[in-house]
Amino acid sequence: MNTRILFTDLDGTLLCDDNTISRGNREAIDAALAAGHKIVAATGRPLPSARIQTERLGLNRSGCYAITYNGGLIYDLYRQETIYEKTVSIETALVLLKEASGRNLHIQTYSGTHVLSCHETPELQKYSAHALLPYKILHDPSAELRDAPHKLLAIDYNDHDRLLTYQSEVIEKYSDELTSFFSNDHFLEIVPRGIDKGFAVRWLCDFLGIPVERSVAAGDAQNDIAMLEAAHIGAVMCNAFPGIREHGNYVTEADNNHDGVAEIIRKFILC
Repeated sequence: MNTRILFTDLDGTLLCDDNTISRGNREAIDAALAAGHKIVAATGRPLPSARIQTERLGLNRSGCYAITYNGGLIYDLYRQETIYEKTVSIETALVLLKEASGRNLHIQTYSGTHVLSCHETPELQKYSAHALLPYKILHDPSAELRDAPHKLLAIDYNDHDRLLTYQSEVIEKYSDELTSFFSNDHFLEIVPRGIDKGFAVRWLCDFLGIPVERSVAAGDAQNDIAMLEAAHIGAVMCNAFPGIREHGNYVTEADNNHDGVAEIIRKFILC
């Protein structure tokens, strides 16, 4: 059997706008797994949030994997074990937290159970509710940040230029250690150098022994670009952010609320 593998983003792609999955998408995933293919949820979400969401979606069966933290941690959802991870050093993370705090810019990182931030902000509250994760305030980050994080996330819902300034004036000083990119205009993702969803596509295909020529990626946002370009078929959602379509080689007819991923599965996985 020629096993195929689907890498699908969650928000704006597999998930409907109300954070649920459509019946058509669920049935198509069931058919793909029953036929022996692999399904990978590829997200910028932290692992604990991704595990909650994938379990709700039924993606905890054999053949299901998760790319989390935009590629910083790859997880076997069936065996419940980490198969790859790379982290930002605690020393660098502390500098990034301090610099953002000095600019009154919201920034957060993660533990195995919580979203972590130095200040309680509306951005933290909004993110925590969406990610289905509680948050914890770091009153003394140097003492309380005990584990090297897989990523940090700076958020500004009102002024994109503040994130650009932080990126150029702070993060770029650590270009030998860090990679940064936007997952949307409000979210500046900060991960270890070399990490993105495209790296994760290539790594997982190699790990599973599946040629990249049998891979399909589905996405809608800036942090999906590397994944869309790395996979053999880059399927862009018709509801994608501006500028994303040019990075794929297929655009769906249906959006994320109307079985767009099922369309991709029928056309490129169950073919």
